[in-house]
Amino acid sequence: MRAVVQRVDGARVEVAGETVGEIVGEGLCVLVGVTHEDTPQKAAQLARKLWSVRILQGEKSCSDTAAPLLVISQFTLYGDARKGRRPTWNAAAPGPVAEPLVDEVVAQLRALGAQVETGSFGADMKMSLTNDGPFTVLVEV
Repeated sequence: MRAVVQRVDGARVEVAGETVGEIVGEGLCVLVGVTHEDTPQKAAQLARKLWSVRILQGEKSCSDTAAPLLVISQFTLYGDARKGRRPTWNAAAPGPVAEPLVDEVVAQLRALGAQVETGSFGADMKMSLTNDGPFTVLVEV
């Protein structure tokens, strides 16, 4: 699993003009990509990392501050544009494999006590956020 994690001061995702997930104030916006070899155990490992990674102000984590997370599925994180002009998506897991694993990341975060908002899997989403720093990291498990 791969996640692009952005420290934000607010983030929102919309589908068809309606807000489906939003966090206000300091938190993390997390784009999650799933590949073929990923498992529920990797989803749990990613959730623990997201909950405890110390990238908020003052080197704090979401677990330290109860900061919310906005988690959005992002199959394009496994796109490969090294050859030609069009990316391939071969490394990205198909929806029936990826969706339950993204849901598992969210469920594991909530089990840890996190406030989690989400996008809509497979939907055409519009995101807006204020990157705080800017601060963006790549997390892989």
